[in-house]
Amino acid sequence: MNTDILSQAAAQARGLAIDAVHACSSGHLGLPLGCAEMGAVLWGGGGLRYHPEAPKWLNRDRFILSAGHGSMFLYGWLHMAGYDIPMENVKNFRQLGSHTPGHPESFETPGVEATTGPLGQGIGNAVGFALSGKRAAGKFNTADHTIFDHHVIALHGDGCLQEGVAKEAIAFAGHSHLDNLILIYDSNDVTLDAMAEVTQSEDAQGYFASQGWDVATIDGHDMTAFAKALEHAKNDDNGKPKVIIAKTTIAKGIPEVAGTAKGHGEGGAKFADEARKGLGLPEEHFYVSDEVREHFKEVAENHKHQFLSWQSDYEAWAQANPELAAELRAGVQGEIPSDLADRIPAFEEDYKDATRGAGGVVLQTVAKEVPQLISGSADLYGSTKNYIKDAGDFSGKDNPTGRNIWFGIREHAMCAICNGIAYDGIFRASGATFLVFADYCRASIRLAALSKLPVTYIFTHDSVGVGEDGPTHQPVETVSGLRVIPNLDVIRPADAEETAGAFAAAMLRTDGPTLLALTRQGVPQMNELSVSERRDGVRRGGYVARKEKGALTTILIGTGSELQYCLKAADELGDGVRVVSMPCLERFDRQDAAYREEVLPQACTKRIAIEAGVTGLWWKYVGTEGKVIGIDRFGLSAPGATVFKELGITAEAVVAAAK
Repeated sequence: MNTDILSQAAAQARGLAIDAVHACSSGHLGLPLGCAEMGAVLWGGGGLRYHPEAPKWLNRDRFILSAGHGSMFLYGWLHMAGYDIPMENVKNFRQLGSHTPGHPESFETPGVEATTGPLGQGIGNAVGFALSGKRAAGKFNTADHTIFDHHVIALHGDGCLQEGVAKEAIAFAGHSHLDNLILIYDSNDVTLDAMAEVTQSEDAQGYFASQGWDVATIDGHDMTAFAKALEHAKNDDNGKPKVIIAKTTIAKGIPEVAGTAKGHGEGGAKFADEARKGLGLPEEHFYVSDEVREHFKEVAENHKHQFLSWQSDYEAWAQANPELAAELRAGVQGEIPSDLADRIPAFEEDYKDATRGAGGVVLQTVAKEVPQLISGSADLYGSTKNYIKDAGDFSGKDNPTGRNIWFGIREHAMCAICNGIAYDGIFRASGATFLVFADYCRASIRLAALSKLPVTYIFTHDSVGVGEDGPTHQPVETVSGLRVIPNLDVIRPADAEETAGAFAAAMLRTDGPTLLALTRQGVPQMNELSVSERRDGVRRGGYVARKEKGALTTILIGTGSELQYCLKAADELGDGVRVVSMPCLERFDRQDAAYREEVLPQACTKRIAIEAGVTGLWWKYVGTEGKVIGIDRFGLSAPGATVFKELGITAEAVVAAAK
């Protein structure tokens, strides 16, 4: 390792960060400057396995910047390493269309593995990447060929470690023996407002050791020490994840703010000229020397040879193992049987169970048809019914190919880990809990929607039908609160066949997450339409569940377990009533205008919508002349049927509203 050239690269990376933040008067200098030596080792000293021309190389090391506010650290090193991030993008840091946004976005910038910024999320994502890597190695490696042996490396700071999601994920990783995971803890003893001692006094080394991690503490500015610690972490497959606690000086290189809370953000940018002189940089801004560029060309050439060697091994493996190769290809390319809904066996017409129960039945067929599907639960398999039978339980040490993940009571980490699995792009991740706990993991769900990750959430106990557990567990506002997240599909199926359609729709969606909101209480089958019509209706988001027999006078709109009340009300109201099932508002809104008019003709203004939740979102369908029956208050502790009646979620209420 040539520490002389790497020291030059570190100084120039600091210069890029200073110049970029100074140019836009916005950003965070502390981490890019404080971690520059480690960046030099990672991208320029053999610390990471990567190939800029193939940023999604299956056996690359994955680097996640959990402390995403330090994004110029990542952009600077990716630029020097040869990724498709031209200097013009670096100069336009945080500007419109620059591909160097304020926080890293996986869909925006080549080389960025995960969308990070909300602190702690990247640690959870890294655990998901590591789980995916363990499972890929266990599933696809053979005695003759090693296709997967990469590592997952995440850089975080004190702020990430203070977040609960990080602690949940760290505990899960230690318990699950993810020894392909390496955290780099930028331990600079500073948070945004003040020195870290104001808000923390944790023994980090003792904490990680107590969670089953191997721990090393080093001087983060000593490149040789960091390289040795990283090499040891990569080579020690003792069943424990690894953390390197790197003691650093925040904003190193700007003496006026280095080592202080002022060094966290852009406060040091006003000292740019003096700092650049102190770093030995010329007057030219955004400077990278010819010597440093030549060094990175040599590094890239070495990585290219590694890539080509692996590619040759991969081709030999694929020829020797065509079935495994086909399964891997299907996972990476997101291939799902287009007729998945038709492959799920129909339910009996008199089937009557909760949609969570129907979901558990449907899942078994889906798991056979989609072998890349993983199903996890936050200590609620017995209630969420999403355990894949005869598929084993995941353990990084004992059973890395298990398809059931026991997340423990860690809802937030579960969703962040599912995001990491989805970012990795080999397996399809799903996680389950009670719907009311969606707020525990909302930040991860939001990032999945932003990053267009095909994660499936199987969230049960979806309404006041929970009953005796009372208002603490009755999610009256939760469904609407989730529906307002852009690019998240929320599906509340009304019966077993709609549930089958919901699972198929979730699996076939590749450009964002889907949340299935399933009942605890039993619901009847809606047998007026065929199985295929109901399942296809879910795909469209809304459909006519019962067409009027005479001239159309009234439209009743129901979703989930409340559709049954619309059908009962229509029996009493007469021939001019149409019943519309609306399991997914988002999918319905994406249909073309002609279809939406076909289902909800504008000429019919007498409309009633019913849902066992807050009413606000339904007015866009019923209009100012319509009515919405819902629950704009918290629930009650009583048997579910009693709660529905007491709160007015009944067929009688629909009839009264219509009359």
